[in-house]
Amino acid sequence: MEASAGLVAGSHNRNELVVIHGHEEPKPLKNLDGQVCEICGDQIGLTVDGDLFVACNECGFPVCKPCYEYERREGTQVCPQCKTRYKRLKGSARVAGDDDEEDVDDIEHEFNIEDGQEKNKHLTEAMLHGKMAYGRGHDDEENSQFPPVIAAGVRSRPVSGEFPMGSYGDQMLASSLHKRVHPYPVSEPGSARWDEKKEGGWKERMDDWKMQQGNLGPEPDDDPDAVMVDETRQPLSRKVPIASSKINPYRMIIVARLVILALFLRYRILNPVHDAIGLWLTSIICEIWFAFSWILDQFPKWLPIDRETYLDRLSIRYEREGEPNMLAPVDFFVSTVDPMKEPPLVTANTILSILAVDYPVEKISCYLSDDGASMCTFEALSETAEFARKWVPFCKKFNIEPRAPEMYFALKVDYLKDKVQPTFVKERRAMKREYEEFKVRINAIVAKAQKVPPEGWIMQDGTPWPGNNTRDHPGMIQVFLGHSGGHDVEGNELPRLVYVSREKRPGFAHHKKAGAMNALIRVSAVLTNAPFMLNLDCDHYVNNSKAVREAMCFLMDPQTGKKMCYVQFPQRFDGIDRHDRYANRNTVFFDINMKGLDGIQGPVYVGTGCVFRRQALYGYEPPKGPKRPKMVSCDCCPCFGRRKKKQSKKGVNGEAINLEGMDDDKQLLMSQMNFEKRFGQSAIFVTSTLMEEGGVPPSSSPAALLKEAIHVISCGYEDKTDWGTELGWIYGSITEDILTGFKMHCRGWRSIYCMPKRPAFKGSAPINLSDRLNQVLRWALGSVEIFFSRHSPVWYGYKEGQLKWLERFAYVNTTVYPFTSLPLLAYCTLPAICLLTDKFIMPEISTFASLFFIALFISIFATGILELRWSGVSIEEWWRNEQFWVIGGISAHLFAVVQGLLKVLAGIDTNFTVTSKATDDEEFGELYTFKWTTLLIPPTTILIINLVGVVAGVSDAINNGYQSWGPLFGKLFFAFWVIVHLYPFLKGLMGRQNRTPTIVVIWSVLLASIFSLLWVRIDPFVMKTKGPDTKQCGINC
Repeated sequence: MEASAGLVAGSHNRNELVVIHGHEEPKPLKNLDGQVCEICGDQIGLTVDGDLFVACNECGFPVCKPCYEYERREGTQVCPQCKTRYKRLKGSARVAGDDDEEDVDDIEHEFNIEDGQEKNKHLTEAMLHGKMAYGRGHDDEENSQFPPVIAAGVRSRPVSGEFPMGSYGDQMLASSLHKRVHPYPVSEPGSARWDEKKEGGWKERMDDWKMQQGNLGPEPDDDPDAVMVDETRQPLSRKVPIASSKINPYRMIIVARLVILALFLRYRILNPVHDAIGLWLTSIICEIWFAFSWILDQFPKWLPIDRETYLDRLSIRYEREGEPNMLAPVDFFVSTVDPMKEPPLVTANTILSILAVDYPVEKISCYLSDDGASMCTFEALSETAEFARKWVPFCKKFNIEPRAPEMYFALKVDYLKDKVQPTFVKERRAMKREYEEFKVRINAIVAKAQKVPPEGWIMQDGTPWPGNNTRDHPGMIQVFLGHSGGHDVEGNELPRLVYVSREKRPGFAHHKKAGAMNALIRVSAVLTNAPFMLNLDCDHYVNNSKAVREAMCFLMDPQTGKKMCYVQFPQRFDGIDRHDRYANRNTVFFDINMKGLDGIQGPVYVGTGCVFRRQALYGYEPPKGPKRPKMVSCDCCPCFGRRKKKQSKKGVNGEAINLEGMDDDKQLLMSQMNFEKRFGQSAIFVTSTLMEEGGVPPSSSPAALLKEAIHVISCGYEDKTDWGTELGWIYGSITEDILTGFKMHCRGWRSIYCMPKRPAFKGSAPINLSDRLNQVLRWALGSVEIFFSRHSPVWYGYKEGQLKWLERFAYVNTTVYPFTSLPLLAYCTLPAICLLTDKFIMPEISTFASLFFIALFISIFATGILELRWSGVSIEEWWRNEQFWVIGGISAHLFAVVQGLLKVLAGIDTNFTVTSKATDDEEFGELYTFKWTTLLIPPTTILIINLVGVVAGVSDAINNGYQSWGPLFGKLFFAFWVIVHLYPFLKGLMGRQNRTPTIVVIWSVLLASIFSLLWVRIDPFVMKTKGPDTKQCGINC
């Protein structure tokens, strides 16, 4: 499709379309029977005795004999899993180190190579013509034992991950297209050379031996591809388990805390407080709920892991020099609605960082969804496309990070570090000037958009802007950059940039962000159809230009990648105050909870910074792994069985038909499902859903694709289809991200949590108290909506049985955590009531009973400390998270529960608005801005009554004497627990700190009240009479 061909607007329902001025077939998955080698992907094979080949007797790690032989001869000679040295097995040649073993050697057959080949012809063929572990070709049938005959010109494009082996001999040229050859000769290394030089002197023979060992440099006839082929057999990523010295004590403390908690609750239930039965019962209910909530939150963190990626192996495997780049294409999705709330300059920086990522330009397409149909956003994107022609080559030439210009030029670091090009300083100054001029143009567009003309916006050619009515407008598509016409100032190609605004008409449900994302899925499938998609919020820019490559290390791994539905990156934020007063970074969630989920079935989807597999969003199930053959009993003995050989289905030409995995799923859908009912009435789009490797038909004309793209974003396209219920982003909650990830996990997909050293993406977060509470309110309301929906994790997904139990615990916790606000509000009120009524929720405890309380508090602190130890989270971040858990729990979560119940039960949709005042322009000025909202009422009330309770309790103890100070300490402890957790909230209420610190104000009020009451109690100016009070005790005292 040509770039800058004009804005295409139209409506499929109204039959309107106005222009304003190498496909490849999907490759079938390999049908795997039996156990598979974890290194190369071939079948394990059999030993000379006909048994299943086992390379390592210690752990049984599945490795085929060719990989075993190669590892012993050329590698480290140890098992990849348990690191135990491989022992010499029967029929294997000797290598250095075998003399130390005491095993019985197979001397008789050690050098009988010909007999071994005759006995194991199939195994020999597998060794010579074995398939590569990564990047199998389309001719990898199960029954291929000999290299196929490839006619010249038939294969026009190499398959990803394949390496030509022509240097090993012309006789293997045909088989090298899809086969792997182990980089070692048939005979012992160096044997021929020894025969040639056996008449020479000892020195020549020693030099030759050193040459073989690599001490004198490489052999002149070594194949340079041999080492590279060996590198491609290595995995692209690996799990890094937490050290046992850190994780084992952590698990032990969790179990101990669970036992202590049970004993504590048993004691609390069996020892009621009879004179305060209401307070006691309320506290018991709250504590039981807290225990239940802790279990849901704690146990999904039982198996935390880290991960490492190997970007160099990814490049070696899929970016061979002299061959077409075989990295998978990626479609980027960016969504925006209102340019007044989401500044176009912020969106422009996100777009520029995407266009400059370190990835092949022909593999990148960026789609911007403008759900507000704003001409301001359209013109800003046009300016961004022009500036990208200069910015993208500058980024790639000097390899700068980050590649969002606003963030790059604002860095307070030495920008000359690691820069060696003499022209860098000059070009950087010129680029900074260009960016400042670009900012001025964007600001002018925004200023112009502040006041809408009465007749609506008019485009430069005099045509009225189609989106003047934001609630009633046709669909719009504009390709700004692309493969024809989209070049930078140096003549290099730029990634495709597409503007999309879906059609909106009155009377249709548009489903907000989820509906916009589903429209992007369909329009991108028609235009580019990349197999992977990465979605970003408009304020989240690419901070690590290699982020896409990091994700591809998981998604393009042929061994495990096919089962991965998405790769989630942690969210990181700019512009947050140093102490992170309101826990905006969410470090505990992203660095602890998400790591724990990664060890189970994968992290939850958090709405941004996520790379999806398109097939997973289409509702397909993951490919089924190889199943072990069933044992069937024979006729002669019912107690023993034999393994039943699987009969492969044959076609008319005798070739095996592969119906496993994803292809089997698609065949089933084609025979049993109505595609129009599932995907909608678009033949081109339905065809694209079956293309696992992506791509569009080469015969499609740009005009036909544009017309179909307008059709798939029409407002009525999703009617009577599975969109929003089984496909794409799931509808039914404002937190559509949780539902979308949950549905994929229920189908059996697995997700990955990727945490590169340099954060992949960064965004902005509200640092103001009111804005932060409204953000948390929106998240909590979405969780309440999910809890009452049919997709609730409490009861959905049991039929499929694909969701693991600990993963379900985590999803249940994401939906029930807002309801913790009710017991939390009651528990924060109890200390003040106890202080004001002179009652307490606990009876007088004995020395033995006090051990329960001591053990409980010790286990709580030990769990937190050990959690911080293995996660690397600082204690300050953990404490801020604990504080905001209380602040958000008694404010935003409480309102979310009330609003959710009103919406579900009564159909009343209530919105809590924020009234803002002016703020300062200096750094963190927003932090001190006071914005009144009703969310502030509950925590303010709790804070005041606890402060009053402390004053009343202390005054009562002063009046009653020293004997009342003992019971008072327990009440004061709980009251101060509430006050300390609400301390950041109090700082937010007080606004800017001019001179007097907040803590000084708090202690001044408390101490002033206490000393005033103490002064009244002592009253030194009044003479006290000594002796008994005759009125009280009478004359006979």
